[in-house]
Amino acid sequence: MNYFNNITLQKSMYNISNKSFTDVLESLDPSSNYIGTPFDNLDPFQRQLSRFGIKVSGSNSDNVSKFFESTETSCLFPEYVSRAVYQGMRDANILSNIISTTTKSDSVDYRSYSCFHSPADKELAIVSEGSLLPITEIKPQEKLVNIKKRGRMLTSSYETIKHQKLDLFTISLKQIGAYISHTQLKDAINVLINGDGNLNPAHSISFTDDIKYDDLIRLWSLFEEFNMDTILVSPNIMSTIVTFPQFQNPLTGLNFNTSGNLTTPFGAKLFKTTAMPDNTIIGLDSKSCLEMVVASDLSLEYDKLIDCQIHRTSITTMTGFAKIFPDAVKVLSKTL
Repeated sequence: MNYFNNITLQKSMYNISNKSFTDVLESLDPSSNYIGTPFDNLDPFQRQLSRFGIKVSGSNSDNVSKFFESTETSCLFPEYVSRAVYQGMRDANILSNIISTTTKSDSVDYRSYSCFHSPADKELAIVSEGSLLPITEIKPQEKLVNIKKRGRMLTSSYETIKHQKLDLFTISLKQIGAYISHTQLKDAINVLINGDGNLNPAHSISFTDDIKYDDLIRLWSLFEEFNMDTILVSPNIMSTIVTFPQFQNPLTGLNFNTSGNLTTPFGAKLFKTTAMPDNTIIGLDSKSCLEMVVASDLSLEYDKLIDCQIHRTSITTMTGFAKIFPDAVKVLSKTL
């Protein structure tokens, strides 16, 4: 039985304003038409893969050349590449654990907002009848968010990869996504430590010799109105922290063995990353700290990919980061 609505796939489907390729497929071939069928659990793109018999995963996955058996199937190739890169970004993504909010911007000229107040402004003072209430002002930052274009370049020719299994090619694309995510994380960490250009670097304290558990307590104690729920550490710091007796709780070890993540005795999640400078620890309130500004989602040269001109095809994103509340992040680093 043919369940599919045989819509015509075209290049132009990648060039519709404010709609992704999947959005266009959904509008032409709604998922509601497949309720109760074997394709009920597939999204519009996955249904097109099934329609043309393209297997992208598993030991029996097709070769890359399967996408180029017809003009229509070649139109599916950019979306396949995009999804594989996105998956790599998500798999390697510590970033989602430190972003408080994400803002989509139509321009690279984006100015964030912040609350400007002195320590006295944080107190809810008693106000006598007829007196004015204390003011908390929300206004745009003086400096624009620094939007950076990040990406990688595909350098393999179609002739080189056409006989490669899609399952293996997906792994390569996921690694490109991991590289992009890692670089974005480095950008975010730089803003956490040094600020976003608006005179808002993190408050920093130091430790000497080797890191001790007492140093982590000092970092935690710096937070007042904010809650330190996330900690980022460099690999050399992590190798010391895991030896602390306080981290030998059986439940902590079980969580580390199953997920690779540690939860500290005071409740903060602990993440290790090479994006961190050596001998450095960042504590932050993930709900109040960092804004991610996306000027361009993952962008591919879909024309080249559809036309088999894979050599030197760029995969890019344009993102920036701004601090929301500077006091929501603190830094602990070694004195050299």
